[in-house]
Amino acid sequence: MSTALRKTGVNVLGDMPWGSHVCMFYESKDDLIDTVCPYFRAGLESNEFCLWVPSKPVTPEEGRMALSRRIPDFDRHLAARNMEIAPGREWYLKAGQFDLDRILGTWDEKLRGALAKGYDGMRVSGNALWVNTKHWNNFCDYERQLNKMLAGKPMTVLCTYPIAVSGAAEVLEVARIHHLAVARRNGDWELVEPAAAAERDHSLTPREREVLWWAAQGKSAREMAEILGISERTVNEHSQKAIRKLGAANRTQAVATALRERLIGKNHP
Repeated sequence: MSTALRKTGVNVLGDMPWGSHVCMFYESKDDLIDTVCPYFRAGLESNEFCLWVPSKPVTPEEGRMALSRRIPDFDRHLAARNMEIAPGREWYLKAGQFDLDRILGTWDEKLRGALAKGYDGMRVSGNALWVNTKHWNNFCDYERQLNKMLAGKPMTVLCTYPIAVSGAAEVLEVARIHHLAVARRNGDWELVEPAAAAERDHSLTPREREVLWWAAQGKSAREMAEILGISERTVNEHSQKAIRKLGAANRTQAVATALRERLIGKNHP
């Protein structure tokens, strides 16, 4: 796996590790397009296979036109199949049916195909079409399972949700499911976090910061143990303590939080 920290192209997100699963709440079609275009431009420039699964308010053709206007040589990338654009409803609800195993299996198949073709990894964005529908609970479970599937894989996912049809309860639930949640309204960015996030203990020890930093570089527990001159078990203990202190669900989320809140940086801590 090449460079672990990937440029997202979105200022508020900065550079993020592989396995990141983030979401953005948007107010308008322009807010959505203004975020997705630089996100995919950064992916194409970083030798990543890109896949966009848009739905209302953006049609696949509108998405293609927007990307073509904002990304140099986009039509060449599209012709070379460096990027695909697939209709959201057909992708997530084939024949009107939700099938969790099929969706996750398709992501995994796409990733394996991209790696076999020489891409560094895969960059994905999908627009939520299940808000306020009978599919809400199924798709929340899908988002949770996607977190598990992404762990340790060279793939990043940006999920986009419309603010207008997302109630307070839905916003909080979505924010908890993802590693990071942000909102864009009238061109301005806001960080969206569950209320409990304010109570986190950020008193990371130097060794915990070091472990998170090496994790951000894509190192395994075994590799970190060799680099730091400690046992693999000790590495895992430091990792678990950092995860608890940051209120994260797993190591990927802890790394994303530490990067976002500048507890670790691009250089050695």
